[in-house]
Amino acid sequence: MEYQNTINKEFRLTGPGLHTGRTVTVTVKPAPENFGIAFRRTDRTNIITQQAIADKVGETSRGTTLGSGRHTIATIEHLMSALHGMKVDNALIELDGGEVPILDGSSRPWMLQLVRVGVRQQHAERHVCTIDEPLHFEFAPTGSVFDLTPSDRFSVRCEIDFANSVIGHQVAEMTDLSEYPASIAPCRTFVFLHEIEPLLHLNLIKGGSLDNALVFVNKELTSRQLKRLAKTFHKDVSHFKVHDGVLNTTDPYFPNEPARHKLLDFVGDIRLVGCMINAHFDIYKPGHRANNAFARYIINYINSKKKQ
Repeated sequence: MEYQNTINKEFRLTGPGLHTGRTVTVTVKPAPENFGIAFRRTDRTNIITQQAIADKVGETSRGTTLGSGRHTIATIEHLMSALHGMKVDNALIELDGGEVPILDGSSRPWMLQLVRVGVRQQHAERHVCTIDEPLHFEFAPTGSVFDLTPSDRFSVRCEIDFANSVIGHQVAEMTDLSEYPASIAPCRTFVFLHEIEPLLHLNLIKGGSLDNALVFVNKELTSRQLKRLAKTFHKDVSHFKVHDGVLNTTDPYFPNEPARHKLLDFVGDIRLVGCMINAHFDIYKPGHRANNAFARYIINYINSKKKQ
């Protein structure tokens, strides 16, 4: 029998949001048994607590956003991934802004805090979603494919395939959540250099830097574009260096770090089913939009089984 977990004491992390650039403080607090994971914005007079459930997700462009209207909470996936990876069932997350800080672009800072404060066992039995037959789900808009096979543990095989030689085809695997802290949590988000320019025009990635993302170069940019990027990242144009297709001051941690980060995102997004799932997931070309659609598909499957 597995029991639910929460954290021993609260902790805080502060940093800028990836898209807004605004500094936000996040406080992660212990929560009672059967509470689940929920987010709350403390900068609103009308404070609303929102459960971290897939059907409460309103936006999946460049991240997973919970809620809608004035109470949205953006970019929750890395924190959700760390909570799932460290087997935390119950936690209340309070923010004084609308976006979870990007930090270093991975879930490692959250994971390290969870290790520091400690995870404690509670008395109630863990609610594990049981799926006793294989599931197959395809998300046509992005060409994503998800296969679930019943198992006695949570494991993922992630395959990505980009039409360029810089990233190309990569595979990452996690055979058990015990591998998460060392092999998955440190892996940072990534972007192609040519994608940054339109994001800047959309007034996004104000909090982006070469410290919280791997920037891949697969297309030559004009001197004008490079000057704007240099200004954005507060660097001299001459400081931009490309090594093995990566524009950064930090080398990749793993040869397949992009695939590992996609797996990291999936670990966070699939936790929005609302419970732990013991199953093996074979996923192809995952992304936040497709992950959310798959999570909703699983929720519908589980609810349909309850009615039988």
